Amino acid sequence: MKTGLVTDILGYTPFEEMLDKCVELGIESLELGCGNWSKAPHINVDELLESAVKREQFMDSLKKRGIEIAALNCSGNQLNPSEEGEMHKVGVEKTFQLAGLLGVETVVMMSGCPGGGPDDKTPNWITHPILPQHFDMLEWQWNEVAFPYWEKAVKTAEGYGVKKIAIENLGYNLVHNAETMFKLRNEVGNMVGMNFDPSHLFWMGGDPITTVRTLGDAIYHIHAKDVRLERGIVDAQGLIDIKPMESFASRSWNYVALGYGHDSAWWKEFFTVVKMTGYKGPIILEMEDLTMEPITGVRKSMDILKETLPREFETKASVSVTI
Repeated sequence: MKTGLVTDILGYTPFEEMLDKCVELGIESLELGCGNWSKAPHINVDELLESAVKREQFMDSLKKRGIEIAALNCSGNQLNPSEEGEMHKVGVEKTFQLAGLLGVETVVMMSGCPGGGPDDKTPNWITHPILPQHFDMLEWQWNEVAFPYWEKAVKTAEGYGVKKIAIENLGYNLVHNAETMFKLRNEVGNMVGMNFDPSHLFWMGGDPITTVRTLGDAIYHIHAKDVRLERGIVDAQGLIDIKPMESFASRSWNYVALGYGHDSAWWKEFFTVVKMTGYKGPIILEMEDLTMEPITGVRKSMDILKETLPREFETKASVSVTI
């Protein structure tokens, strides 16, 4: 269970400098954004696809620091019924191809969210179906859009050498919990599993520890990210909050650095249960706390990871001085 980082949070830092900072912090593996929703601050996908020399140089920069690539990330909405959706499909395939060339086994992405019917121009995440047409829309989204896309995507990924597609349980996606994960997995096979991010279960009102037990070996990747339900606001307004993340002072809940929503005792239990399922993969820190500087949030979150992961960490030798 190596520590890792989604490097977008340090997107303001050049690649080599970012790697040195990761070494300093004890980060052992990286999840690199390859486009779509990410600005891909640390990886030039087209350049690496075109040049074996560039790929070798890129990997050498990691190897000489003892850092691994845990996954490539192409999160976006490839099911969006628009030009953007078509662009994201291209981004997904390029990421599959690059993963194969770099020997990266896991690609992290979203399931996507289609429109509510063939004439829609925007995605439609249906969370509270009441009328018959709402259920018809859900059936159309899954059977006419999602399943056909994912059947092809799995074959494409296999063709490039990808071993696992880890789908994140993010809202505004068809796959957003264990039940919808198994719905897709049962249709298209075990190439797809969950990139489990406990923060999303918090704001949806679920219990991540129970979900880990439910998912079992369907967990392919884990994001370590916390959420704080804001007392005095969530009690009055509930968990559904449509204000932008930048309005953190007035939101019902916020993404926060590890330990700022749930204490170390909670994270110790969570990671222990994760280990009980047989998961041995990386634990990737995703820091999105807007109340502190990015590097501060990464540093504080890494302190919690080192305290709570059920493994040993090397400690720097202390020097004693006798006067």
